[in-house]
Amino acid sequence: MMHFLSTALQILAALGVVTSSIYYLLCIFSAWRFLRGRGAGGIVNTAAALPARFPPAVSILKPLKGVDPEIYKCFRSHCLQDFPEYEIIFGVSDPNDPAIASVRKLQAEFPERRIELVMCSEILGTNVKVSNLAQMVGSARFDYLIVNDSDIRVAPDYLQRVMAPLLGEAGVGMVTCLYRGVAAATLGSGLESLGIADFCAGVLVARQIEGGIRFGLGSTLAFRRSDLERMGGFLSIVDYLADDYELGKRMAALGLKVQLSDVVVDTNLPGYRMRDFFAHQLRWARGVRDARSGGYMGLAFTFGIFWAIMALIASLGQLWALAALASTLVLRFGAALVVGWTVMRDRQIFKFACLIPLRDLIAVGVWAASLAGDVVIWRGERFRLKNGRLIRIAEQAGG
Repeated sequence: MMHFLSTALQILAALGVVTSSIYYLLCIFSAWRFLRGRGAGGIVNTAAALPARFPPAVSILKPLKGVDPEIYKCFRSHCLQDFPEYEIIFGVSDPNDPAIASVRKLQAEFPERRIELVMCSEILGTNVKVSNLAQMVGSARFDYLIVNDSDIRVAPDYLQRVMAPLLGEAGVGMVTCLYRGVAAATLGSGLESLGIADFCAGVLVARQIEGGIRFGLGSTLAFRRSDLERMGGFLSIVDYLADDYELGKRMAALGLKVQLSDVVVDTNLPGYRMRDFFAHQLRWARGVRDARSGGYMGLAFTFGIFWAIMALIASLGQLWALAALASTLVLRFGAALVVGWTVMRDRQIFKFACLIPLRDLIAVGVWAASLAGDVVIWRGERFRLKNGRLIRIAEQAGG
């Protein structure tokens, strides 16, 4: 019986090593295809792609809650855009939110730029960020909108490059961006940065396999106001956790393309303690599981280092298992460096590369834990996640 179990585990582990190796190779290939497409029709990366006439004006919507690391530098980067006309609209639901001070400072430094702060007094749904957006959009003067998170830092050509596909390619309804995590000086923050790199690799693979993407990323969501209204406006997703995913999904449902820009933006990560890191990872994992359950279950076959270690243990250190572990490590590190450096230009990838085995083993535990329930903790509140929607546990119990 023990021999049978050992053999079965070896076969399962070997299968996991093979599927993971294929996935790592697919990450490398997808990164190559992404890079090859720049400027070749698939991805537009220069202002030359903008119409000969002046491009239309843009309203940037930035919902706020609390202070993120380097928040003022992030805000300031949006005021330095090489773009003819745009405005920035911030929104808060709490009149005492500490982020307001940074907005006032920004208004004082850039008096020539239209920078508006909207007080979003109503709570229209469980997702307060989207509730704010629904109240902010009425203050936007322009027909082209960009929504991005408060912790996003961008280069001066960001607007030119993000808007180019939306203005220059037929059928494009949304443009979104990959992002790299700028880690603080904690282990949890470094692991989070690696997790972002892994997530972006998965986005590239999804783009390759599915012939494009049908979701958005909160780092950047650029679209037309008219298309937002066609999908029901922000109020139609005010109870959803993954609002960025839903916006892209619904744009695709309108028959519009979601284009992945060649722009990669920075997101400044907090100094996560390990407990905070685990909590954030679990919330993210349950959100992805709920939104893309099939793909999420398939992640089990991408945990190459875990499967290679299992093969080594089950085979009692046989040579084939040692070779499998060595080849898995080479492919895993190769995929991380190719995506992290060549696509994302993440200078931290080399600094944190030694943490990749630890990150991967933690990811296995998070994946397993995410299957054990549907409760998420978000902004200090407990919710049950069902079909993408957030349900306050207190409300559910009371109902």
